[in-house]
Amino acid sequence: MVAGMSEQQRGAGLRIDKWLWCARFFKSRALATQAVAGGLVHVNAERVKPSRTIHVDDRLEITREDLRLEIVVTAIPVRRGPAAEARGCYAETPASIEARERRQAQARMAASTAPPGRPDKHARRALRGLRRG
Repeated sequence: MVAGMSEQQRGAGLRIDKWLWCARFFKSRALATQAVAGGLVHVNAERVKPSRTIHVDDRLEITREDLRLEIVVTAIPVRRGPAAEARGCYAETPASIEARERRQAQARMAASTAPPGRPDKHARRALRGLRRG
């Protein structure tokens, strides 16, 4: 149970945009509203409006940049509290955790293969030739 949550509020719902903000997925409620309205957040595999009420055990799919999270709502927060309290409001699915870790490993590998600096004249010409086909 999340701190500051009463028995009566446990069964209650909360607007999806406010929940995303309280759970610290977005820095502002306006950004959360834009994401939901833009189709980047799905509840139970359905595209929803920002005013949609979510409840415990709802499944959310959140897309941010190239990251796609699949989470299950475990609690409805009363306020936007510290990050530790926010993490108690959801549980990430094992498939989502595995995909996120795989993406992070690929990013680490891609960063380690980058050239050490700006390409010289000959390397730039070679790159230009590759882009042209």
